[in-house]
Amino acid sequence: MDLNSASIDARLELPLGICDLSYSNLDVQAIISSVGNPGAGGIAVFIGVTRKDNIDGKVVARLEYQAYSKLAIKTMAKVIQDVNASVFPSTSMARYALHHRLGVVPVGEPSIVIAVSAPHRKECFLACESVLERVKKECQIWKREFYQGESDVVAEWKANQ
Repeated sequence: MDLNSASIDARLELPLGICDLSYSNLDVQAIISSVGNPGAGGIAVFIGVTRKDNIDGKVVARLEYQAYSKLAIKTMAKVIQDVNASVFPSTSMARYALHHRLGVVPVGEPSIVIAVSAPHRKECFLACESVLERVKKECQIWKREFYQGESDVVAEWKANQ
C-alpha cells in the first residue's frame, strides 16, 4: 500500500464526540473546549508530544506519521464507542475528542490529543487512558523516527505503539 496516497485528512463526528486525523497543527485548547458540557465535573486530557530522546538514547530530530486514514478514522470511532460502553455501562454524559496529527511532527509539538469530559474524575482518567492505549494498539497509524546525525534513509517505519 502507498501510505502517501492513503494518508489523508479525515474527520468523523459521533454522538459521543469527534475523531480527527489532520496534517494541521493540533489546537489543544480548542480540542479541550470541544468536550465541555454542563453535566461534566471534570475533563481529562492527554497530550502526546515528540520527545527529544528515544528509548535507545538516540536524539530525535522529528517524527512523521502516516495512516490508512479511511480505516483508521473508523477504528478511532470504534475505540471511543467501546471505551465508553465499558467505562460508562449506563447512560453517560461523557464527551470525547480524539485528534491525531499526520505528517512531520517536530520535537515538542503534539502528535495526539485526547480529551474526555464526564461527571466524575475517576471515569475521566480511566476513559482517557483506555482510549490512548487502544489507539496505539489498534489504529492504522504508523510513525517514522528521524534521528540527528543520521541519514533520512536510515529512519524506519514503526507501528504506533
